Amino acid sequence: MSSSSPVLLVIAHGSRDPRHAATVHALTARVRAQRPGLRVETAFLDFNAPSVPRVLERLAADGATEVVALPLLLTRAFHAKSDIPAVLREARAALPRLRVRQAEVLGPSPLLNAALERRLYEAGVRPGDRSSTGLVLASAGSSDPEAIAVIAEIARELRHTGWCSVRPAFASASLPRTGDAVRALRAEGVRRVAVAPYVIAPGRLPDRIAAGAAEAGAEVLAGVLGPAPELARLLLDRYDEAHAAASRPVAVSA
Repeated sequence: MSSSSPVLLVIAHGSRDPRHAATVHALTARVRAQRPGLRVETAFLDFNAPSVPRVLERLAADGATEVVALPLLLTRAFHAKSDIPAVLREARAALPRLRVRQAEVLGPSPLLNAALERRLYEAGVRPGDRSSTGLVLASAGSSDPEAIAVIAEIARELRHTGWCSVRPAFASASLPRTGDAVRALRAEGVRRVAVAPYVIAPGRLPDRIAAGAAEAGAEVLAGVLGPAPELARLLLDRYDEAHAAASRPVAVSA
């Protein structure tokens, strides 16, 4: 990777839970390992340091001229549509020589589905178990209808990969909760239920998913996506897409 390549700035939400930042840093370390030579920085919107403005100021001071800002988010909800663009607008105004482009959010993507399956297999699900296992796709939740619709569509897609039944669930803002989704599968006659957290890092909401799975008696609880190799690959894909879009010539009408 040449020195002229844009810096990849991964923007995470942040959490008071120390496991959150540790997982984010483990993921960005895997990204660096997958593409040696690419400068990868991490910043947080809240709770953790460094903040997005501080990292961009440091990059500008180091002589960087171009940054791809990648939201570490699975859906296009409030943070991707409002918080992050606002922070980046302020940074562009304060640092006019630094070109900052916001990449797309991570989901939906087949790579996320592959990471989800990896975590399920690690938790004890075997490929042959799908036809007799119901799956709860448990996301953090959002008040944004677009984000909720994406989770529902992913659940429908997963249903066509062999699971006997798939239901979405949400840890906040939306219904049903994880435990209710598990019980709904039981009511359908499903005997074995696996819960797959569709979240990147540990924290309060993933803990709520785990508590709901335990309370309702789910047989399997997968781990969070974390630094899965598929997730690291996806970060690089989104980076490449944003960089390619920035490099395309703009058509000028006659």
